[in-house]
Amino acid sequence: MKEIFKTVYEGGIGEVVMKKSKFIATVCPVETEDAANEIIEKLKKKYWDATHNCSAYIIGTENPLMRCSDDGEPSKTAGRPMLDVLIAHELTNLVVVVTRYFGGTLLGTGGLVKAYQSATIEGLNQSKLIVKELGLQLQIITDYNLIGKIQYYVGQEQITLLSSEYTDFVKLVLLVPPSKILNVTKKIAELTNGSAILDELEQVYFATIDSEVRLFR
Repeated sequence: MKEIFKTVYEGGIGEVVMKKSKFIATVCPVETEDAANEIIEKLKKKYWDATHNCSAYIIGTENPLMRCSDDGEPSKTAGRPMLDVLIAHELTNLVVVVTRYFGGTLLGTGGLVKAYQSATIEGLNQSKLIVKELGLQLQIITDYNLIGKIQYYVGQEQITLLSSEYTDFVKLVLLVPPSKILNVTKKIAELTNGSAILDELEQVYFATIDSEVRLFR
């Protein structure tokens, strides 16, 4: 699993106008090719009277699937330029459809490329983009007299604390990057002289959204 990637949390709609042609970009998060194609077909029905509904999507984090369509525009003037924008932004698990209403003036090859790319960028600007990171949930059970050392270490290393529970003992759940788990468990064992109970729970993706850590399973 890829440890970190950029994607869309909430889609958006952006619009640009060039020589009276209107380009409407709709951005949506997706995780499968079927979902991407569903959205493309849905938007084609919504904008049934449009001149073109061009699309591009990227699915997956390892060897991602990439597809694009010019939908009747001259070859490589719409879908591929849109896809290039997504690649340049290092995004995945999203689909973009740019709907064009012809304004009566031909834009030429260069003009079309610029228009579809500009619309895609505006669509992304109107969306909420996030960075998802892979984390391993690490549960720690320890005595009260050792919690100060652990909390200080966690703060120094900027490790995310998911939850804490105080009963007869203290139970913490941390979110640790897989690449750091060995060092973290070793350090906590040292700080507690091996008395803390450590339990590795599930791996999840997480992202910081509006200053809050959210998990994605």
